[in-house]
Amino acid sequence: MNEPVMTDMRSEYSKSLIQLGKENPNVVVLGADTTDSLKTSGFGKEFPNRFFNVGIAEANLVTTSAGLAVSGKIPFASTYAIFLPGRAVDQIRNNVAYPSPPGKKGLNVKFVVSHGGLSVGPDGGSHQQIEDIGIMRVIPNFRVFIPADTIAVSKLTSLMANEYGPFYMRMARSKTPLVHSDSQNFETGKAITLRDGSDCTIAACGITVRMALEAAESLQQEGISCRVLDMFSIKPIDNATLEKAARETGCIVTAEEHNIVGGMGSAVAESVSESYPVPIKRIGAQDMFGESARDKEIPLLLEKHGITSFNMVKQVKEVRSKKL
Repeated sequence: MNEPVMTDMRSEYSKSLIQLGKENPNVVVLGADTTDSLKTSGFGKEFPNRFFNVGIAEANLVTTSAGLAVSGKIPFASTYAIFLPGRAVDQIRNNVAYPSPPGKKGLNVKFVVSHGGLSVGPDGGSHQQIEDIGIMRVIPNFRVFIPADTIAVSKLTSLMANEYGPFYMRMARSKTPLVHSDSQNFETGKAITLRDGSDCTIAACGITVRMALEAAESLQQEGISCRVLDMFSIKPIDNATLEKAARETGCIVTAEEHNIVGGMGSAVAESVSESYPVPIKRIGAQDMFGESARDKEIPLLLEKHGITSFNMVKQVKEVRSKKL
């Protein structure tokens, strides 16, 4: 594959928020003492009366967002993934997901976090949030997104603003390569088929999507045709596309920057087991924490947990041997 163009999700999120702020006066932005890092402070410079930094108080971040939503605003609340949901799951559940106005499910709050997964690197295992998919997807009424690149960040930020209800979107800390085109459409609950194939399917999300495409390219050189799905919508999951992939390719490998327990791979396995069971192999952290790694060492940390295109190639070959 060609050398990828590297882009920054946080910068794109900041630009998207400012554009939304110009289009809709009800959009407000909240932070928890990480507004410069997440670059949401740019919205505050444009719209100071619609920007709130609550300090190191994530529970307050959630409850203040809930109050603003009740008053008719569209709050986007952001901090690091380890702090949200890490420190405020009780408030998320009881103050945002549980209250439901007549005919609606949950409050209209959008949680967008950064520094998710093992690629946080230097912050160490205590701050590498690899449990958030599992936490957020089991809370009723929430929808969960993990974008693969900045195009997805922009499109999904706009989508969340225009769809009622609570959302959770997790961005990566490091710069990420583009995998989508500007013309790509994103729909809640709809996976994107980036590459067709007939021998196996790789379902990926976030930074592993590019790896999946690289793995499929390598497998093609060996005569193995591999389908690649961007499962950016973890909840709702795209049951129809997964069933089609299971029927047509006969086996699935999932890849994520998350614990395999309760993660995207679990969601895929649950879906396929009820529609068209096929052999599945899940790539991700194997029920263990990460560890500190300087920026240049992050690839080694991902390799330690098997989150590489090389391991995807290996697992595709292994799972194909189990096809009926």
